[in-house]
Amino acid sequence: MPRKVRQLISDLNRAGFELDRQKGSHRQFKHHAFPGMISLSGAEGDDAKRYQEKQVASAIAQTLKK
Repeated sequence: MPRKVRQLISDLNRAGFELDRQKGSHRQFKHHAFPGMISLSGAEGDDAKRYQEKQVASAIAQTLKK
């Protein structure tokens, strides 16, 4: 069962990512130790896409290495 977008947002916040900007349902998160941005789309109650789950997990892993 896919996770919800709100769970991915929570994971990013716990890892130290901050919401940089939002336009509609598109949110962009940044972290001082991560180059670039993480973009999440969809309402908080929507199922997250598989690529979004992988993207968030990879970004969190990269920030933990530094």
